[in-house]
Amino acid sequence: MATFALILRLRATKKPASVRKIIIPPIAMSTGFLMFLYEPARPAFIQVIEAVAVGIIFSVLLIKTSKFEIKEQQIYLKRSKAFAFILVGLLLARILFKLIIGDAINIEELAGMFFLLAYGMIIPWRISMYVSFKKIEKELQTKVKSNAVTLNP
Repeated sequence: MATFALILRLRATKKPASVRKIIIPPIAMSTGFLMFLYEPARPAFIQVIEAVAVGIIFSVLLIKTSKFEIKEQQIYLKRSKAFAFILVGLLLARILFKLIIGDAINIEELAGMFFLLAYGMIIPWRISMYVSFKKIEKELQTKVKSNAVTLNP
C-alpha cells in the first residue's frame, strides 16, 4: 500500500494541480471515522490527543516538501527528492510505533489511533497546500493579466 501511495504521489506531479485534487483526499478519508461506531476501535481521550499531536508534528515534514510551481501557464506540485524518503520514513515510524505499543493497546484501538494520526497529518498538510495553491494561482492570474495587457496595447 505504501508503494502504491508513493507511486501515486510521484505521478501526481506530472499533472496540473487543482483545488479539487487538494481537498478530495481528506474528504474521502473522513469515511474512516465510521470505524469509531465500533466500540473497541475508540481510543481513550488522551490517546486521541496523542495521535492527533503526532500527526500534526509529522505533517510539518510534508508541508516543508510540498511546493507548487508554474509551468506552461498551469500550477504543478513540485517534485521533491525528499518526499519519497519522508513517506518511507513515516511508514517505518508507524511500524516502529506499532511494534513498541502494539502489545499494550488492543488492535482495534491501535487502528483507531493510527487513523487519527494519519488524519491529523493530512488536514494541516492539505490546508497548507490549499493556501499555497491559492497564492500561486493568484500570482498566475496576475501574470496572465499583465501579459494580456502587454499583448493588447
